[in-house]
Amino acid sequence: MIPSHFTIKTLIPKPIRFFSTHNHQQPTTLPSPSRIHKLIASQSDPLVAYEIFHLSSKTHPNFHHSYSTIQTLILKLAHSRHFSLMNSLLSSLKHDRRYTLTPSLFTHIIRIYGEANSPEKALKTFYTMLEFDVKPRPKQLNVILEILVSERQYLRPAFDLFKSVNRYGVCPNVESYNVLMRAFCLNGDLSVAYQLFGEMSKRDVMPNVESYRILMQGLCRKSQVNRAVELLEDMLNKGFVPDGLIYTTVLNSLCRKKKFREAYKVLCRMKVKGCDPDIVHYNTVILGFCRENRAHDACKVLEDMDANGCLPNLVSYQTLVGGLCSQGLYDEAKSYLDLMVSKGFSPHVSVWHVLVNGLCGVGKVDAACSVLEGMLKSGEAPHVDTWMDVISRICEVEIGRLEEVLKVEIAPYTRIIDAGVDLQEYLVKKGRANAKFGSRREKV
Repeated sequence: MIPSHFTIKTLIPKPIRFFSTHNHQQPTTLPSPSRIHKLIASQSDPLVAYEIFHLSSKTHPNFHHSYSTIQTLILKLAHSRHFSLMNSLLSSLKHDRRYTLTPSLFTHIIRIYGEANSPEKALKTFYTMLEFDVKPRPKQLNVILEILVSERQYLRPAFDLFKSVNRYGVCPNVESYNVLMRAFCLNGDLSVAYQLFGEMSKRDVMPNVESYRILMQGLCRKSQVNRAVELLEDMLNKGFVPDGLIYTTVLNSLCRKKKFREAYKVLCRMKVKGCDPDIVHYNTVILGFCRENRAHDACKVLEDMDANGCLPNLVSYQTLVGGLCSQGLYDEAKSYLDLMVSKGFSPHVSVWHVLVNGLCGVGKVDAACSVLEGMLKSGEAPHVDTWMDVISRICEVEIGRLEEVLKVEIAPYTRIIDAGVDLQEYLVKKGRANAKFGSRREKV
């Protein structure tokens, strides 16, 4: 209840007081229900609103609140977590035939209980609707199912409710099935999810794209990619157009299972089946090929992208360059790196380093220096290890090439000075040990 220092005068401002205090006479006119509603709705303190509600009825026995006032107060009490007062008010309306409570009111209450992490009270509210002769609709069923399945221990109660709602005249819709299917898939109970999927057609409920997606994601999480592909075919045969997320799920799973032929087949069929493959789909297959040392196949996928109007991005090129380097295909990797830079992309330092390191490793010093020059021109600061790889090879092969590399104009932000001390020390050490370098110094 409200503090004792509150009075009727403090609760009801003078401009909108609905009774007269002259000679302590009882009020002679009834207050307007709309004005009382506005007064209650404007109160920031729900306890004050609750007291105004009762004072107005007590002062005027013939006064009746509007349904909008009752709903406003119930929700105000619920949002402020005064559930006992809310239930008291709700119970007082059970046998009052002047008001017909709507399903939307119970939907709000159920959601509020869900936000308050009280699934049991949310479930009880669902059954309370029946006590008020309010017929639940699929919307109320779906809301309570969402709340229950959000906690693992309430998954079975949710399933029991789902199976019993027909006796209350509620027909679950496709969203009802999807809520439970998703929950059982996440819980690892694929058999129950499959059972629910099969029941839909028996109950004249048409599955939608989300239904298929939920089940396919569940299958892929369990590494049952063959069944997921079969479900994709079933979906296509029934005239559904899978969305991009479904294809991403299947492609990821196929690549993890090293079923690259099937993955490439799915990728090629997407456009024909009404879903244009996007950069995520192509990059998924490119990464899969590169991880299995099939970089040439990844190059073919990159070519397909251009042909189908999907432009490769930074990830596409970096993945491909890394894959080619891992197979020792450094010349091809350099070509794609040059192409990437020409298209305005800025490769990560690690991409430059792995190519420089690889070229140095196979004795292609000129190509490594060319890559390093390109890196400097692009404004990137080579890592110390990158410098060391190149310098060690230059000192061993041709010291004159070092001078050409260092003639490249270096912008201030390349921070080459960070490597300067180590580089100088390294050069002096290698120069003293290298006869060719020593003879060159004597000539100078």
